[in-house]
Amino acid sequence: MKTAYENLGNNSLIGLLIERDFAILTLQQELAQLKRMIFGAKSERFVPSVPEEQTSLGLDVEMMVAPPVVKQAISYTREKQNNNKVHTGRLPIPAHIERIIIEVAPDVDVTGLKSIGEEITEELEYKAGSFYVNQYKRKKYAKADGEGIIIGTLPTRPIEKGMAGAGLLANIIIEKYVDHLPLYRQIQRFKRAGMDIPTATISGWVHATCKLIQPLYDVLKQEVLKQDYLQADETPIAVMDKDKPGATHQGYNWVYHAPGIKMVLFDYRHGRGRDGPREILKDFRGHLQADGYNAYEIFDNKIITLLHCMAHARRKFEQALDDDKERAEHVLHLIQKLYSSERKAREGNYTYTQRYELRQAESVAVLQALHVWFKENIIQVLPKSLIGEAIAYSLGRWEKLSLYATDGKLEIDNNLVENVIRPVALGRKNYLFAGSHEAAQRSAMLYSFMGTCKLRGVEPLQWLKTTLSKLPEHKANRLSELLPS
Repeated sequence: MKTAYENLGNNSLIGLLIERDFAILTLQQELAQLKRMIFGAKSERFVPSVPEEQTSLGLDVEMMVAPPVVKQAISYTREKQNNNKVHTGRLPIPAHIERIIIEVAPDVDVTGLKSIGEEITEELEYKAGSFYVNQYKRKKYAKADGEGIIIGTLPTRPIEKGMAGAGLLANIIIEKYVDHLPLYRQIQRFKRAGMDIPTATISGWVHATCKLIQPLYDVLKQEVLKQDYLQADETPIAVMDKDKPGATHQGYNWVYHAPGIKMVLFDYRHGRGRDGPREILKDFRGHLQADGYNAYEIFDNKIITLLHCMAHARRKFEQALDDDKERAEHVLHLIQKLYSSERKAREGNYTYTQRYELRQAESVAVLQALHVWFKENIIQVLPKSLIGEAIAYSLGRWEKLSLYATDGKLEIDNNLVENVIRPVALGRKNYLFAGSHEAAQRSAMLYSFMGTCKLRGVEPLQWLKTTLSKLPEHKANRLSELLPS
């Protein structure tokens, strides 16, 4: 009995063998990558066989894929809630909570007037893991002619007629967006401290705080977008969607970092399409640095110059070490020299001019050697191999990868913006998803401030407490004074 191959000619058999070799190679590479993801080290630090000066990039990019949506029609009967509930009044503050008495006198002369009582307003505060209460006692005075009452004016508070003070509100925000502690865990901790705060109340405080700080976010956005050099990246965030019961929508935080002023802007969008960056960057002029994601390619034009990230190119060769160690190590050695120059400039606090001169003296020759090597080796490797894909990735983007060497203000990679994104990845592991698209945008706003605090070396809790205290009465045309500095 003849096999299926006996009727094939030599050329057909050779073609079939080549096709099978490609399939086997692809499967081997996929298996190797899967083993790296499960068992391998997360660090991309390259340790050469021959010891030399080393640079660690330390890039961890976490991807989150939303589970497939399974739709199911469900029919049920429920009792209609009574919407005519009587409001039970403000949450009472337990008597055992410490009170700090603050006397508030009228701002007019009350000499000779008779005191007829006092008004007491309580503001719940928080300090160093414990609650205390600012108790404002305002004595009331009746005017001699019986024309009215004189009483001291309450200081302006972050939430008008609200019981939460600036310190408590700031602490709630910082614990969620810096320390990654979800609100329900904070509620449990508050309860152990003797203060049982309902979920709706604490959620309302966060919403009111974001509403108060929104104008300052708009100012931060203006400051970032008027710069002439930005780094951009995006990261997923799961969002509860009323149109998808039982499932989450995968939205994205688009992140824009201005290295020159050390400020960052998070902008939430429903998807990863070009509409988001196209809208927010419509008036931007200058250099835009991003990874190889094609959504950014529309910005490579006469008014915006696009440059790419050397760390992303380096990552391709790090992943190819098991495929072609000799070639991958050669490239990694050369890229390591580029980063050695960058480290020298950073540790020496070089100016933009000094950094440009250093790159011209040390980095340009290395970049030229890399470019020549890529062109020579692209024809010597299998296109679908890991080393072939790594070379093709870099060679196809070479002009944008090497552009950083032409200007001292430009960075070699996007590491700075990726470092700013990391808290989002940590946060979503704890609170899993945003409750709505509006909540996701509020989170983006708060991450913008927290990221800017980190970049500028500002202690976020004290900054936010001070800012929330000043915002209600601060002049709108001077809001930039309240940005982290």
